Amino acid sequence: MLKNHYAIIGTARHKMRTYQYDPAREILNLDLTLDMFIERYKQPDKTIQFGCSGGGHVSLAVAEAFADRIDGSVALAAHTPVWLMNTFLDGWFVLRSLIGEYYTAAGYGPESDLKIIEFSNNQNRVTGGAEIQGPLVQAWRNAITAAYQSDAGRARLMLAFAIGQWGPWLADSIEIPDLSNPDSLLQSAYQSALRLAASPGGAARLMFENAAYGQQLSGNTGLDFGELFENSNPSLKHAVEELYSRSDANLQADISRINSTERIQVSDHALEFWSKPGRTVTGNLKIPTVRMHILGDHLVPVSLLKGYVKLVNEKNKNDLYRTMYIRATGHCDFAPEETLLAVKVLLERIDSGRWPDTAARELNKKIQSISPDIETRFMSPNDWEVNEYNRTWAPN
Repeated sequence: MLKNHYAIIGTARHKMRTYQYDPAREILNLDLTLDMFIERYKQPDKTIQFGCSGGGHVSLAVAEAFADRIDGSVALAAHTPVWLMNTFLDGWFVLRSLIGEYYTAAGYGPESDLKIIEFSNNQNRVTGGAEIQGPLVQAWRNAITAAYQSDAGRARLMLAFAIGQWGPWLADSIEIPDLSNPDSLLQSAYQSALRLAASPGGAARLMFENAAYGQQLSGNTGLDFGELFENSNPSLKHAVEELYSRSDANLQADISRINSTERIQVSDHALEFWSKPGRTVTGNLKIPTVRMHILGDHLVPVSLLKGYVKLVNEKNKNDLYRTMYIRATGHCDFAPEETLLAVKVLLERIDSGRWPDTAARELNKKIQSISPDIETRFMSPNDWEVNEYNRTWAPN
């Protein structure tokens, strides 16, 4: 960005972020940095909000509720806390309901070892609070590996991905799977599940729940898991049905088993905390916004984007919104040229009032004009999308 003559201002990550995370406060801090820039230098010709992960969420929230000083937003790998925790909870709930028996049968211990909620702050944390270390991670990896040894266990593993609306390609160690091949999807989902085991219950759950005084942020009371399954990606749905047909397990019986499992109650206090402006999104954009996401993001499932675009369309704000998808795995692992192109696309919309062509083929042409030797990774998400995102949530 600096080489292309943009000025950049921002804030460092809060040292107590794991315990005191609040994107609304982050937005206020960014507003103060803009004041400081203006005081020291000048009023910017244009101001763009730009951020990744939590910063990507801030970019969306600014574009909706704090846009008076901003001309446009670039949201990279953006999470939305309530959506994210519910999406992760759904898949982990399926796993806990169906594969604990393999963990016990293999002699690893009782199913109660496999926690997905109510984590303790005394667990060791890795940088950023997204993942945990210790026996819980290994317990889940043991359970996943044990389940993978049988036809029924493999089918149940794939069912968790379908119901949870998790992308099946989340592991760096494996090539992108063939959506038409259930075995290819299964192998990728298995490696992806082992990676996800570093965040049982969902990446950064402890951080999000600490923000709301330790209250349970996601729940599943009243959900019909059969309906959630019907909304899944068609290729994953087909893979689940094929894998069940090879096993001695029954798909409908397993869905009934999940539906009969004791549910998890969300805290009204947690929802109240996360309902405030800056802490969630509603789709009510006020300024042009580009959202870019990596297909195989293991910390923020790409399915969230389907839910957000539905809100944007319901608010008739689709002319303010464009999405770009990157064919890769990883979280925030964008090439600098890709983020620069996102900014250039946004600036063209701001300056002309019209969006340039943002089809993947056109974006791949444009990025080669920035860097002729770069690997072109923009893609259409169509075959990878869910039928309908299950966990869209917005305050009343």
